[in-house]
Amino acid sequence: MKSAVTLLCSTFAALPLVAADAPQFASRISDRAEPVAPGKFQPSWESLRQYEVPEWYRNAKFGIWAHWGPQCQPEQGDWYGRFMYQEGSDDNKFHVGHYGPPSEFGFKDVINTWKAEKWDPDRLVALYKRVGAQYFFALANHHDNLDLWDSKYQPWNSVRVGPKKDIIAGWAKAARAQGLPFGVSVHAAHAWIWYEPAQGADKAGPFAGAAYDGVLTTADGRGKWWDGLDPQALYAQHHARSLNSENPWGISPQWAWGNGASIPDAAYCEKFYNRTIDLINRYDPDLVYFDDTVLPLWPVSDAGLRIAAHFYNSNMRLHNGRLQGVMLGKILNEEQRRCLVWDIERGASNQIEPLPWQTDTCIGDWHYRRSVYDHDGYKSAKTVVQTLADIVSKNGNLLLNIPVRGDGTIDDKEQKVLEGIAAWMDVNKESIFGTRPWKVFGEGPASEGAALEAQGFNEGKGKAFTGEDVRFTTKGSALYAIVMGWPVKPLAIRSLGGSARLLDRTIAGIELLGSDEIVRWKRTDDALVLEAAKARPASDFAVVYKIKLEPDARLASE
Repeated sequence: MKSAVTLLCSTFAALPLVAADAPQFASRISDRAEPVAPGKFQPSWESLRQYEVPEWYRNAKFGIWAHWGPQCQPEQGDWYGRFMYQEGSDDNKFHVGHYGPPSEFGFKDVINTWKAEKWDPDRLVALYKRVGAQYFFALANHHDNLDLWDSKYQPWNSVRVGPKKDIIAGWAKAARAQGLPFGVSVHAAHAWIWYEPAQGADKAGPFAGAAYDGVLTTADGRGKWWDGLDPQALYAQHHARSLNSENPWGISPQWAWGNGASIPDAAYCEKFYNRTIDLINRYDPDLVYFDDTVLPLWPVSDAGLRIAAHFYNSNMRLHNGRLQGVMLGKILNEEQRRCLVWDIERGASNQIEPLPWQTDTCIGDWHYRRSVYDHDGYKSAKTVVQTLADIVSKNGNLLLNIPVRGDGTIDDKEQKVLEGIAAWMDVNKESIFGTRPWKVFGEGPASEGAALEAQGFNEGKGKAFTGEDVRFTTKGSALYAIVMGWPVKPLAIRSLGGSARLLDRTIAGIELLGSDEIVRWKRTDDALVLEAAKARPASDFAVVYKIKLEPDARLASE
């Protein structure tokens, strides 16, 4: 099977950007049960354009994410709850071998095996803060449709089934104890089509023709562990299937509810809306991320616009009239990027963006995958730090997922990656936090990057960073030159030469962060030339030169 990234890129690449003008919605939400909070923002693009990204988020630069739920329990990685119903797939073979056929043991039963028995949110969030995270995100629900809080509208939730714990409450308490802004990621809008394979049945073998459990009803649960629960509240599968739904990746071109996607009915849309408003009202998150094209259920429902207006208004009420909340969405056009923060999945922009944006990525698979651990497949601390520096130089933030095992712990190799990031931050964090982009983001062989595809997916497709690549950030009277490796010869930074006409202030001095050695340098018309230091600072996979500038606005002759 092709990788998720490859297939998503190829199918999403042809999707046009969604127009900001409101369509004729197939489903309009009633907010009688969960009213939109009154205030400055109305559920329209015109009103949402009043949004301004808060300074705290612009300063934060780096967050850590626990993309953790029941799909981590089998340790088979992301989208297990869909692929386990794809006869003959690797996940299906694993599932049959470990749990039994999906006609007898479905994803609802996987949820029942997930107990989170070693989960210690206080310890994990404290670790993430020590590493340098300035905000923390938790998965609130995934495409598997299980709410990870004491949900008022979804009986399939982590308090009633599985671990029987309020996961979001635990994460929120831990984050706030560490003084970190708390974010929730919401993915469940697509359960309607994502679970469609659960309607199927094996075509061959001893269970041929036996329906999978996606068609079960409440009556089928009598005497079973899920007695009294309706499987359709989880699977939402009593509807006609989408075009090409038997193809494991047939869902990809339908992510924006086109190309033959089965359109959710009004009850589904309203339930999703109510669940999300309930989440916001209970936990007052500082950030909300949607794994959707633009907004959830856009453009078939106005649910996303209503949620956005409610979140902004309720956040303003919490902060005495100042909007401090951040909402993130994918595949946004220029107008929509004024209304919420543009999120790029597993990729980065190739330029300084005029508005703040975010990359979300992972050191492994989104949900915990044992084979990544076994084959040493995690991103290194070096890769994470270089990615962070590149993103920050272009006015972005990095949200990094550290996969959590089903029991609630992270493994020793993930711990090592985090320790490597922390060691670099101990020396160099001033070049990241509270900074802004300079006049150019940088220079070097890897500056061209790679083209974005769909919601991102250009990660690792450009040239690898070397000691000849430089990224710039600035704060106060300091210009930071972050070198993506150890320069083994004199480093010539051409953007800082006289002929580039970018540096308009006199250099008062230069230091190498983490080193007491005097930096020898000279500035010519061609470049600022830095002699290689004799002693390497710790974490030399990205070294930072702090260029101190005189406060005068004009450049003196040198």
